Amino acid sequence: MVESNQSSSLWPHLYEPFRNFGTKLSQWMSPASEASSDDDAYRVTIELPGVSEDDISLNATKDLLSVSGEKSESREDKGETWYFSERQYGSFRRTFRLPPDAEGEKSEAHMKNGVLQITIPRRRVKDPQGTKISIKPAK
Repeated sequence: MVESNQSSSLWPHLYEPFRNFGTKLSQWMSPASEASSDDDAYRVTIELPGVSEDDISLNATKDLLSVSGEKSESREDKGETWYFSERQYGSFRRTFRLPPDAEGEKSEAHMKNGVLQITIPRRRVKDPQGTKISIKPAK
């Protein structure tokens, strides 16, 4: 009985390195990104080297921004006595939850040198102070 207790307490330690393997793998295969904001808009920048604009799909709703696509890149070098070929293929998907004041439907995207920048306008609040109500004398 003591042996089974010892082996069951040992198992979690052996299992630990593999516990979050799926999550770590998906993070490693996801493109690097950063998000920022100012008074006018939210900005999401995603590094997509080697990915063509035609291979990227963007979808925005009022509360989600999804970026997906497929990378297919190959490189071949030959020399007099050597040969080298390298290929990278795979699909990716990133989804970002948008804040309540984001207008996802009005998003714009631009790509330059393998970097995709998405701008999501912020809904303007007409008067953050509210509306002044005058007090009238009682009748």
